Amino acid sequence: MSAKPILDIQDAGMTFQTRRGPFTALRDIHLTMQPGEFVALIGHSGCGKSTLLNLVAGLTTPTTGVMLLADRELKGPGPDRGVVFQNHSLLPWLSCHDNVHLAVERVFGAKESSEQLHQRTLAALELVGMGHAVHKRPHEISGGMKQRVGIARALAMEPKMLLMDEPFGALDALTRAKLQDELMRIVATTGATVMMVTHDVDEAVLLSDRIVMMTNGPAATIGEILRVDLPRPRNRVEMVEDRHYVQYRKEVIDFLYTRHQHVERTAA
Repeated sequence: MSAKPILDIQDAGMTFQTRRGPFTALRDIHLTMQPGEFVALIGHSGCGKSTLLNLVAGLTTPTTGVMLLADRELKGPGPDRGVVFQNHSLLPWLSCHDNVHLAVERVFGAKESSEQLHQRTLAALELVGMGHAVHKRPHEISGGMKQRVGIARALAMEPKMLLMDEPFGALDALTRAKLQDELMRIVATTGATVMMVTHDVDEAVLLSDRIVMMTNGPAATIGEILRVDLPRPRNRVEMVEDRHYVQYRKEVIDFLYTRHQHVERTAA
C-alpha cells in the first residue's frame, strides 16, 4: 500500500440544527485510507456511520474539520466517488444498460464516442455478472441483481472511492453471502478503494482490511480501529474455522457490547 493516503479526514464533526437546538452527530473524526484499502464502519444504530459516509460522499458538509480526497478538499458530490445505497436507486423506466449508461455518459460523454460509452457500460455489467440482463428493467430482476447493477453503475464511473451504505442489508442471507463473495472478487479485480457501512460483524471481518468501530451517539466518534490481517483471497467456509478470524470477530463483538460503553464514559 502507498504511504500517501487517498482519503484524509482531519478532526471532522457534524452538528445538525434542529427545532430543539443543535444536535451533534459526530465529533473528532480522524481517519485516513490508503489506495486499494477496504474499510468497514460498524456500530450500533445512531452512531453516525451513515453520517460519516454521507460526509465523504459530499451529500452533507462537515461543520468542523477538513476532508481531503487525493489531496483535494471534498466539496459536494462528484464522480470521483461512486455511492451504493441499501436501496438500489435504479430508475424503474430504464433498462439495466441505460441505468449504468447514464452514469458513464455523465463522466465520459464529453471525450468518448457513443460506442466507447456503450462498451464501458457493457464491461461494468459483465464485471458484476449482469451481462445477460442488459435489456431488463428493474422490476424484471431480483433484489440481488438490482444491487449488482447499482454496483456496476458506481464502478463504471471509475471513481477514486466506492462508498457503500449497508448495500446488502435488505437481502436474504444466501443472496447476501453471494454478493459479499462477488464484492471481494470485484475489489480484487479492480483494486477499488472501498468504505462500507455495516452492522454485520461477520461481513465486516470477512471483507475488510480495517474495521472502524464507532461509539454510541449522540456526539459519536471513532472508538477503536481493528486491523484485519487475514490473507486474500478469503474463503468464507475456511474463515469460519480460522482462529484469527474468530479472534477478530470476538474483538468487534466485545467492543460493540462491552468496551464501547467504557469508551463513551472515558470520552465524556
